[in-house]
Amino acid sequence: MSDLKHLRDISEEDRKMLENTQMVMGPEPAEMGFVKNLFWGKIREDLIFPYPEVSPEEKRKADDLLAKLDDYLKNEHPAIRIDREQEIPRSAIDRLFELGVMGMTIPEEYGGLGLSITSYNRVLERLGRTCASTSVVVSAHQSIGCKALMLFGTAEQKKKWLPIMARSALSAFCLSEPNVGCDAGGQETRAELSEDGTHYILNGEKKWSTSAAYSALFTVLCNQQLVDPKTGRVSKAVTALICTPDMEGVDIFEKNRSKCGVRGTWQGRIRFTNVRVPKENLLHKEGQGLKVALTCLNYGRCTLSSGILGSAKGAMEQAVKWSQTRYQFERPLSAFELVQDRIANMGAMCYAIDAMLYMTTGMLDRDEKDIMVETAVAKVFASHYGWQVIDDALQIMGGEGYMTENEVERAYRDARLYKIGEGANEVMRVFVFGYGGKQLAEQMLAIRQALFWDGTETVGANLSRIIKNALNPQISLKAMGLGAQIFLGIKPPKPHISNIHPSLREHADKWSKMVADHNHQFKLASQRFKDQILKRQLVQARLGDGAMWLHAMACVLSKLDSQLNSNASGKLFERDKACALHFLDLAEHAYHENVTRLKNNADKTMSAAAQAVLDHNDTLPNKDFYIHETSPVAKGEGKPVVKDDIQQFPGDR
Repeated sequence: MSDLKHLRDISEEDRKMLENTQMVMGPEPAEMGFVKNLFWGKIREDLIFPYPEVSPEEKRKADDLLAKLDDYLKNEHPAIRIDREQEIPRSAIDRLFELGVMGMTIPEEYGGLGLSITSYNRVLERLGRTCASTSVVVSAHQSIGCKALMLFGTAEQKKKWLPIMARSALSAFCLSEPNVGCDAGGQETRAELSEDGTHYILNGEKKWSTSAAYSALFTVLCNQQLVDPKTGRVSKAVTALICTPDMEGVDIFEKNRSKCGVRGTWQGRIRFTNVRVPKENLLHKEGQGLKVALTCLNYGRCTLSSGILGSAKGAMEQAVKWSQTRYQFERPLSAFELVQDRIANMGAMCYAIDAMLYMTTGMLDRDEKDIMVETAVAKVFASHYGWQVIDDALQIMGGEGYMTENEVERAYRDARLYKIGEGANEVMRVFVFGYGGKQLAEQMLAIRQALFWDGTETVGANLSRIIKNALNPQISLKAMGLGAQIFLGIKPPKPHISNIHPSLREHADKWSKMVADHNHQFKLASQRFKDQILKRQLVQARLGDGAMWLHAMACVLSKLDSQLNSNASGKLFERDKACALHFLDLAEHAYHENVTRLKNNADKTMSAAAQAVLDHNDTLPNKDFYIHETSPVAKGEGKPVVKDDIQQFPGDR
């Protein structure tokens, strides 16, 4: 199979980006996950049916914890004060440790509750309903902070640190840097093995490390130069190390910064200066730090989704109650069709986010190997449409929704972070396209390289290669099928879904047809743009969004199928059913509108307008604007940041 980084008609920058991306992603799993199969026009029915459930014993344990937590959140937790004072008091953190919340995923042998990922996300959802700041702190501690230790730590490392993490101390994940955001492989913090081979010498700087100022353990990602013992070749790789704040040379020089939302969370900035990290603090293997980081982010993207789901559900219920009790023109707001449209959309999106989230946690609980695209889709979908739900709720409540005491405005501010954190949505949308369709794209490239004319080769070389490959039945059969789709417009047959409640058969058949169409559209776009598709991020995002809508529909079908098969009834079920069916209708329209925009769009005028705006802005002096601290073209030239009237959180040293 051809490798995408061997494309010929691309720039060196794009080639380097592909090489870096493939290094970060690592080898493909042996079996493709659910979303990747959608790009092939296939349905892995076994991965989504039946809808995942936890055992009765697991559910009982989670319900017991949720009951205690609910009582605490309703009667004790100072959510409004946390937002106002920009800090979660230590007493609140201690209560969460007492309840077992801070150690709920840590195995029981180390003092935790040993709950499943699904139960863990149920708890994060409940926290998110009341206090997003607390939800983020709990998530950062267990999903990424000490998750690497749970997944990749040695027996000695786990025995030493996990009991503390379960009962009394927070942990932090140190990935981002002043010059490193979504480019996780570009770490500038560096580690060098000491001359005696007993320590790593760590130097560099980290930022955005949630709870760093409170934490007793840091998972630090750093660049390490490794020598291949066979070839002697030196290469750069990312290594993960366990550090503690008491190590000499560790300086938390900024504990936090004032921000728009989740104001109670503290994001520390840390400087490492010749820090001697014992070699036994290596996590996993040298050069395997990106595997550690990306695996942890799978969990972080789910807990981010659960936090905003709780917030969205709470905002929806508040706004709907408001619409039923707030009268205008002698009628409740809920009597107006435009308000009903918002109410229906809120219900549909909350149902879909819930269905997708707990489908994904079920996959994690059963240890599916190819899960990265699914967690990315869940993060993008939940953060985008969860925030939209809260925006609709604020709109329904009008001016009162904008007021602080009604709490929806806090949810609105808090939720905006989720589109940025754990991978900005723009990056994630392109990632869904790139990683989701990578294997199919490589097969198409291999066929093209085998059978198409290459202007860089001689006539004889071209003819020899094409004739030889055309006589290979494996290549020729695949090429004929591909050619029939691209040049004759013959769509592949739709895959069949068998495990579905009879009342959902029509919806399932429509969805199956759309899955086949998604495969067709991917191939058409790949042929239309060829290698230049790497530059067409709008096209990539539309194809990625298509997969997202199809995955969301699959999750909704599976969850509703489960409810119908269990003979669910009552007002709650009737709400769920109506919202699920409305979502399937909304998603079908959204998918087809998305396909239409692959050809009928405003991309050309967008490009011209963007360039004109950029050209004009180049005439504006840098000194009038804020400039990023590490800008390679304008560092130090920007408008000075005035902090006199903004609360500061300097370090202790």
